[in-house]
Amino acid sequence: MNRGRKRKTGKRYPSGKRMREETERDAMSIVLEARKRHYGVSIKQARDERLGTALGRLAFRGLISDLQYQAGITFAELYRRHHVMIGLPTPSPSSVAGLLINEGIFGSSPSEPVLEVIDKLKRRFKDATDALDQCDRDHRFAPGGRPTMLVYRVVCVDEDASTWSYDDMGNLRVALNALVRVFRLR
Repeated sequence: MNRGRKRKTGKRYPSGKRMREETERDAMSIVLEARKRHYGVSIKQARDERLGTALGRLAFRGLISDLQYQAGITFAELYRRHHVMIGLPTPSPSSVAGLLINEGIFGSSPSEPVLEVIDKLKRRFKDATDALDQCDRDHRFAPGGRPTMLVYRVVCVDEDASTWSYDDMGNLRVALNALVRVFRLR
């Protein structure tokens, strides 16, 4: 006759202790509950991937347009690729492991990039930063922060913009519109 509680099924360590198996569904439910709690949305709305970034939350709330959101995402990827290519760290890595993998320490790319690809990336980054610099010059007397710095804070550093002033949001929209033109999004 066996004593005690019936043994639970599942994989076990050699010591007999049960392995913790967290499924993708369990992890996602934690994320959805956190988004629901933090942003005051329903579970269905919490599934929207835009809630994962500061720029996406602005698009989700309708404070920026879909084109502006796409321009910001395109610039974020361009910014990341440019910094990785020239060996600069990104301003806000998700984790140390992400930094090690993304920066190539564990070999994210097995070969050196082709010179044409490097030149194209540099030109595209220069075009984008030139457009942002022009926004700064055009709006130097406008109230609020500099458009370039606002884009950097939201897109590159992922700073929450929910408490920004109306003027800052306007300057951010101006900069994102300049990026829409540079990237020829329609």
